[in-house]
Amino acid sequence: MHDPRFPIGKFHYEGPPSGAQRQAFIADIANTPAALRAAVDGLSPEQLGTPYREGGWTVRQVVHHVPDSHMNAYVRFKLALTEDEPTIKTYAEDRWAQLADSKSTPIEVSLALLESLHDRWVRLLQALTPEDWKKQFRHPELGVVALEKNVGLYAWHGKHHVAHVTEFRKRMRW
Repeated sequence: MHDPRFPIGKFHYEGPPSGAQRQAFIADIANTPAALRAAVDGLSPEQLGTPYREGGWTVRQVVHHVPDSHMNAYVRFKLALTEDEPTIKTYAEDRWAQLADSKSTPIEVSLALLESLHDRWVRLLQALTPEDWKKQFRHPELGVVALEKNVGLYAWHGKHHVAHVTEFRKRMRW
């Protein structure tokens, strides 16, 4: 049976990406804001307030989660580029999703934030040198993470959450 938690499957890292693969990851990141906007287009407030799966976040919470997560990723990239293997801070995404801004802010606020954030992030990613991609940060739970892996993770992450919404809409016939 299809697992609604992972509509495109879990993230898999198959080793350092080629230059072409990195460019594809950057393109995925660049496309995430428009894809998320299209995924929620036309949804009513009631639909936005519906969990995409049993026990899951509402569509609204998913929309707000993506820029929350990607802001953290953007900062992690900048830290790794400017410091020697910095230890980054984790965050409790499940708790962030329960805060008032994630439950009640109009989704347009987060869609616009995501567009601006990704504009900056993609500009940064496109400027990285081969040596930059090897830079790393230390994640308290995951250990050392290279930027060349992290870019793949966030390319997947955007598509993952867009698919939460699009697959939910298919199931609900919205």
